Amino acid sequence: MSKELRRLSIVMLAMFLVLFGSTSWIQVVQADTLAENGENRRALYDSYEVQRGSIIASGTAIASSTPSNDVYSWQRVYTDADMWSPVTGYINAVLGSATGIEQAMNQELSGTGSGQFFSRIEQIFTGQAPQGSNVVLSLDATVQQAAYDALGDLQGGVVAIEPSTGRILAMVTSPGYDTNLLASHDTSSVQASYDALVADPLAPLSNRAIAGDLNPPGSTFKLVVVSAALASGDYTPDSPLPNPAVYQLPQSSSTVSNAGGGTCGEGETVTVADALRLSCNIPMAELAVALGDDAIREEAEKYGFNTEFTMPLTSTASSYPRTLDDPQTALTGFGQGQVTATPLQMAMVSAGIANEGVVMNPRMVDQVIGADLSVQQETESTEFGRALEADLAAEMTSMMVANVSSGVASSARIDGVEVAGKTGTAENGGNAPYSLWFTGFAPADDPQVAVAVVVENGGGQGQSGSGGSIAAPIAKKVMEAVLGR
Repeated sequence: MSKELRRLSIVMLAMFLVLFGSTSWIQVVQADTLAENGENRRALYDSYEVQRGSIIASGTAIASSTPSNDVYSWQRVYTDADMWSPVTGYINAVLGSATGIEQAMNQELSGTGSGQFFSRIEQIFTGQAPQGSNVVLSLDATVQQAAYDALGDLQGGVVAIEPSTGRILAMVTSPGYDTNLLASHDTSSVQASYDALVADPLAPLSNRAIAGDLNPPGSTFKLVVVSAALASGDYTPDSPLPNPAVYQLPQSSSTVSNAGGGTCGEGETVTVADALRLSCNIPMAELAVALGDDAIREEAEKYGFNTEFTMPLTSTASSYPRTLDDPQTALTGFGQGQVTATPLQMAMVSAGIANEGVVMNPRMVDQVIGADLSVQQETESTEFGRALEADLAAEMTSMMVANVSSGVASSARIDGVEVAGKTGTAENGGNAPYSLWFTGFAPADDPQVAVAVVVENGGGQGQSGSGGSIAAPIAKKVMEAVLGR
């Protein structure tokens, strides 16, 4: 072979190796990333060529596919669509889009994931019709129904979590929407439905349980402030705090008052525990300034603030900003100012306290099961981190129990069950209606569920409603559903 031919052969071999390597990289290493890319319309349309797997809660399909006589072959159908809308979302080739679990678990549901390669090969060789896998959720249909019924026509969101695992048991948002309307293959009909939902001022497409325009958490955030105080080692539940009737914010002419006016009980001082039980603003504002914004932010971040969670739905990060001045830090002492939160985040605060100070990563999926009923994936529970030492978490639990048994959270009481909880009534500026909150867990001595509720628009009562009167009874019904009461 001549020298020129040898050189040409080497160049051709090198080009082949580069081509082989690049295509292998794309088809194997980058396969899942490309399939998940929202701009990859081929992956979306390919998903309609197979019978899409079901989304299952409590053993029942809440999203399934039925034969269709159009070009898409299969029609997606949702059960109790309005109730499950923040969970399932929808998938639609007409809109070229998907949301919720339909989007997050699209590869598994459509059978196109890299982990389902051998299942696809088996279907080809056996002549079986292509079929996606089923996604089994952690959500409990009974608890979801209880949360949905309890929230009713109120505007807001509910999240319930199993403290020891992070498994989400319920995720409800109101108003919801009929996902079947957005799964239709009628182009004009689905576009009209979508446009109406987008134009609705109540934003029914927004998942208020984990995202959307976040609300200030109000007095539920006092749990984080007290947690930071205990963690500092400088405070105990019995530590005294100043107890004036009016508090002037540092470096400001603005003042803060307690919700009921006057002092926080009698006496020139009030304990940390009583300030929390009576949900007083002034002692908590003073405590926040004494701790400083760095200490509070660090504690908040241990519970999950400033972090997005993928479960596999992605949450909006609850916010505790950096470099707050003393006036703003004082306001965060009772959940106002620049601090904002989702119900998911406040449920994680309660769940972390309930789980002896350990915060678990939230998750919504238990298993992925193939068409042959084989378990293809099983989700494990993982720790986010420790927010508080176990002995301090026990002190927090005792204070939260007092909030319900003899404090402002009494509407969350359950006969025969010790409930730990905290209410919140958050201002939104001017004459705007309040955001009403509750977060807590039960039973206090053996936690099975942690829950958070936010009711927006003042629960229809403007600035007259409170977290104790409106949000706490909703949470009570959710906890009762978990406990079988």
